[in-house]
Amino acid sequence: MTQVAALEPLGHRKVGEIAASLAGATAVFRRFRIDFCCHGDVLLDEAAKARGIDPRTIEAALQELDGAPPSDLPSDTAGLIDHILERYHETHRRQLPELIQLSRRVEQVHAGKPGVPAGLAEILQHALGELEVHMRKEELMIFPAMRRTDVTRLLDGPTAMLREDHSDQGAMLEQITAMTDDFTVPEGACATWQALYAGAAEFKQDLVEHIHIENNILFPRFESSAIPA
Repeated sequence: MTQVAALEPLGHRKVGEIAASLAGATAVFRRFRIDFCCHGDVLLDEAAKARGIDPRTIEAALQELDGAPPSDLPSDTAGLIDHILERYHETHRRQLPELIQLSRRVEQVHAGKPGVPAGLAEILQHALGELEVHMRKEELMIFPAMRRTDVTRLLDGPTAMLREDHSDQGAMLEQITAMTDDFTVPEGACATWQALYAGAAEFKQDLVEHIHIENNILFPRFESSAIPA
């Protein structure tokens, strides 16, 4: 049985489940603007209709992924946690301070010009604070508990708390996307402005992938709703 066939019918499966089990699915969902991280608990049919897209169009794109190379994410919990820490926690801590600095410069130098993302620096500064608190909770409490236990010890409460944080982060990303016109640089924008939007787009993609890995792959290992009775 192929990878895709094992997931059929796709339309009746949750978006997050598909993203977690089908290599390449996240790229398809990004193309169709389907939220697979913060709202991964929605059925594909429902997610597609909410976007005004025929579900069969997305299903066809997913079917074309049959035979795609498997995910290179570590399968063991300890390895997956290490990947999250190294690939995402460290990356976000580098990304946001630089984006805040770039945003402040753009807002100051180009104040009053059409398309200037006024207030973006403040949003990014708030995001830095909130994300740091979130990551520290994971690093000091949640991840150590996951490393020393298995699925027989459930962590429903802590993961529910982290999922709420992820929802807030998703709302923040939508706000940034709208404020920057989907990271579209105005004609004639300076190099700083271009660097800001390129970096912000990369930050969004990284955070979406980060949330996806936690919500759809790591957390279910420690939640009663995802463990067979």
